[in-house]
Amino acid sequence: MDLGLKGRVALVAAGTSGIGLAVARRLAGEGATVSVCGRSPGRLREAVSLLEEEAPGAVHGKALDVTDHAAVEGWVEEVAGLHGGPHVVVANAGSPPEGGAERFGVPDYRAAVELNLLSAITLTRAALPHMRQAGYGRILFVTSLASKQPIPGLALSNTVRPAVVGYAKALVHELAEAGERAVTVNVLAPGMTRTPTLQAWAEELEGGVERLSADIPIGRLAEPDEVGAAAAFLASSLAGATTGVVLPVDGGATRGLL
Repeated sequence: MDLGLKGRVALVAAGTSGIGLAVARRLAGEGATVSVCGRSPGRLREAVSLLEEEAPGAVHGKALDVTDHAAVEGWVEEVAGLHGGPHVVVANAGSPPEGGAERFGVPDYRAAVELNLLSAITLTRAALPHMRQAGYGRILFVTSLASKQPIPGLALSNTVRPAVVGYAKALVHELAEAGERAVTVNVLAPGMTRTPTLQAWAEELEGGVERLSADIPIGRLAEPDEVGAAAAFLASSLAGATTGVVLPVDGGATRGLL
């Protein structure tokens, strides 16, 4: 199936490992020119080398922290100058610390907002003018299961992940009112996914991965590439009528009806 991504330019934030890297690999494999960013220069080099295997000559990397708004804006403009676009933006970031609601003070909540909400808003705002000019845009926010239902012990995620959905929903209707219907906005909500970080955490738990899989209807963790495949579809020309969606990739773990 041709997803219509050949010749498109995609930015994947926090695209040097885990779900972000899986998304970047899928997009590169579909023929998109892909730029990834990450905080670690060493990890960035490894990711770019891996992506070059999928798409030689069509990969770009930038070392930056997604909470550095000027750096994110500079990344977008650099890629636009080198490759054109961007046509696809994947707003992704790490997870805030674990813990209950009363464990954290206001500075912790503020840091979570910076990491997971404001970084996504900055990237989107920087990319939108280029999407308008191109007449094609796919904005994809990577959140988590916490954007659909609260997860015990993850108060910061439970607070900021739904806020990303609120921003996405607002953006959908504002773009439509402005006649910019070629730009879609969707949210990916992965559940337990077999990333290196989660695998390491599971090994410290009694029962390990089997314990984590027990409440997942399909009986296993999602694989990063399965999340990447969902992202590639939402980024594709085939998904032009799909906007404002919060798509769980969680093996059925979400229990809500809406």
